[in-house]
Formats: sequence, structure tokens, C-alpha cells
Amino acid sequence: MHIHILGICGTFMGGLAALAREAGHRVTGCDAGVYPPMSDQLAALGIELIEGYGADQMALKPDMFVIGNVVSRARLADGTAKFPLMEAILDAGAPYTSGPQWLAEHVLAGRHVLAVAGTHGKTTTTSMLAWILESAGLAPGFLVGGVPLDFGVSARLGRQAAGQQRPLFVIEADEYDTAFFDKRSKFVHYRPRTAVLNNLEFDHADIFDDLGAIERQFHHLVRTVPPSGRVVVNGLEESLARVLHQGCWSSVASFGAADSDFTADGPPHDFAVLRRGQAGPAGRVQWALSGVHNQLNALAAIAAAEHVGVAPAQACAALAHFQNVRRRMELRGNVRGIAVYDDFAHHPTAIRTTLHGLRQRLGPDARILAVFEPRSNTMKLGTMAAQLPWALESADLSFCHTGGLDWDAAAALAPLGVRAQTAGDVPTLAAQVAAAAQPGDHVVCMSNGSFSGIHARLLQLLAAP
Repeated sequence: MHIHILGICGTFMGGLAALAREAGHRVTGCDAGVYPPMSDQLAALGIELIEGYGADQMALKPDMFVIGNVVSRARLADGTAKFPLMEAILDAGAPYTSGPQWLAEHVLAGRHVLAVAGTHGKTTTTSMLAWILESAGLAPGFLVGGVPLDFGVSARLGRQAAGQQRPLFVIEADEYDTAFFDKRSKFVHYRPRTAVLNNLEFDHADIFDDLGAIERQFHHLVRTVPPSGRVVVNGLEESLARVLHQGCWSSVASFGAADSDFTADGPPHDFAVLRRGQAGPAGRVQWALSGVHNQLNALAAIAAAEHVGVAPAQACAALAHFQNVRRRMELRGNVRGIAVYDDFAHHPTAIRTTLHGLRQRLGPDARILAVFEPRSNTMKLGTMAAQLPWALESADLSFCHTGGLDWDAAAALAPLGVRAQTAGDVPTLAAQVAAAAQPGDHVVCMSNGSFSGIHARLLQLLAAP
């Protein structure tokens, strides 16, 4: 079929486009501000990209319009539609569907879906799980909200492996809503046989009123897991205990807590994996990753892989070679002994976890400079502004980009005193960081967007005589 994707340059929709193209469909798409790297990736696949959402794209006459959740019925200041193509689709009665719905019907049907949900760590854990299955020769398909360095692509179809009843497909399962016409969480469409509930706290304040509302969505996911399925759950999370208390009809494998099915013994970079009921360690993970969060991500991936026949020892051996994901503490350069990293952290808990993990790895004497922008919808609302000093405790200095905020970031960071600076534009912020940086420092830039290329700007400033 010919599908035309609205919002094709988003990570999820771009991955869907790649899967559709690999499956033999004709794919075209549009977005606002079509730019690399996604535009280059899609063009390399032979996917025609159109700038903007003009109604003239109706002339393409696709078999189906696939609508990304960036699209809405919003109006501009002059009263005209922000997405005229969507208005034309509705007027014409043309066929349309959401990305998750199309994926469920045309890619996931008939496969054993392993879905990784959670407020934090979805991309990393999904990548770990896909790598474990790949290392075991199970040739999984996957769709990840990032680019796993072990694969170099964010999505592929995979194939059915010998001994598997169904082809395996690993998917990052997002709780954000599906589309303007379907306000259920994306993951409700995926019908997993293995569901990972990695963690759960309040996020997405733009669409959820409170934590209870998100817990209900997670329980909708649990309701779709078959009796022969497995729910892999973080035993440390009270919110997930409440989710399962609402009802669970599948087997449960817990991880993380002392009484869980899967536990870790040792520091995050070198630990034994213990399996309840098994004498002695089930395996050992020795790798370059740091932080308790990655240790928990590993346990979740190991527990999920076991459900499709991969022994924990085999999974641990695979993780020893895991290369992580782009934009997860990715070293972008080192100038005059100053290391500059790029990280996707944007929620206060994720910021704290990232910085704490780095502090554990470096020790108490190294200097950490945290550079961040509150860019997510939740952070822009200021809902979690009061948590920022807590999130930044492990940093020696913090620098916040305040452009586009309606709340006072300087006031929120006041408890940090002279350890925090703010700037309304990226060039000024970068200059502040460069002026403060010293040889031996570790500069961590955190954002869920491009951060206006601050990494390259910083490296250039640091290299200047």
C-alpha cells in the first residue's frame, strides 16, 4: 500500500516509516522543519519528504494517511488551521489512522511483542533487550526511540528464528497519547506477550492530571497481556505495585528489590545477577555503563529475555558487549582535558539519575558541570521546577537555558546559590559554561531536543586560544 505519514521526522514515526518501507510499502511523508539526521535517513530509504502540512498533498492519493501525534486541530492567531492537510483529510472523508494503530495492524500482528514501558529508561532497556535477543541468534525486529549503537538503525523488521513460535519484535512502549483523535496511551495498541514495567512516576503534565491517571493507562497495558505472557515489573516501585493490584492475569517476574525474582549483587559496572530459586549467580554483567538505573535496566532486559528462552547467563554475556544508545551519556568531544557529553535526560529524576551515576563513576573529586534546558511539555509548564535543586545535587555547577519558559528558573535554582547560572539564549549559556570549565571537568548537556547545537558550540569555544 501507499502510506503518507504526517509528522514523519519524529523518532517513532520515522522508525515506522523505515519498517513500512522494509515491508515493501510505498512511503511518503511530511513534517515542519525537515532536517537531518532523520531527513537524511529517510531519503536514503527512498522516502519522499515534503516540507509542511499543505492541503495540496491530498493529490498524492495514498491508500492511508498515518497521523503522528504532533498533528492537531489547532488554529493559528489569524484563525487558519495549523495543519491544513489534516483538515482536508477530514473534509474529504479520506482514510486515516494513527501510527501505533497502523503498526499494530501491519507489523506487530502475528509476532511475539516484547514491550518496554516506564517513565525512564525505555530506550536504553529496549536496546538492551534487542541486543540480547540478537546475540542469542533470535533476529528480533525492533522499534526504538533512539539509535542503538549496536545496530546503527532505530528500527527493523527482523525475521522468525529457528525454535521460535513467532517472530520476535521489541518495541519501546510510550505512555504518551496516540493521536488527537485517540487519547489512549500508544502502548495499548501493541498487545505484548512480554511487558516490561520499568518504573512509573508522574510525567506528561500536559495530558495527565496526576499519577493515578498514568497508573490507569499502565493497567490498560497489563490487561492486554495474555495468560501465557509475562509482566516484568520493578519491585522497588510502589506505583507499579498499585498497578498490579488492580489485576494481573499473566505470570509476573520482578526485579530490583531484595525479594525480587532477579536481583543484582555488586556495583553497577560489575555485578552478579541472582535468580530466585537458583543456587549461585545466574550470570555476571561487566560493562562500561554506570549508574544504578542501568543496573535495573539490565535486570529488566534479562528477565524479559528469559521469557523467550534466553538464559540469564547468556543475556549477561551479551550485555558485556552492549554499546548503549546515541545521546545516552554520549561523549561528543574532549578539549583541553574537558569532556563534553550529550544526554537525553529531561525529567528531574532522569537528570538526578544521570548525574549521580556519573558521580559514582568519577568519584568525589572530579568536577561535574550540568547544562540543561527544561524543554519537555511537563518542564515547560513548571510543574516540577521545585525538584531541580534536588535533581542537580551531584553537579558542582549547573547552567539552565531559560528561553521559552513562563516560570522563573533562577528563583527555582536559588537554593543552589552561586552554583547555578541561567541564560535566555544558547550562545550566552555556552559562553558561561566555557568560562567556568577547567581541565579535568565533565560537562553534561541534557535535553530531549537538539539544544540548538550547544555541544559543538561548547567544543569550539573550549578550543579557542
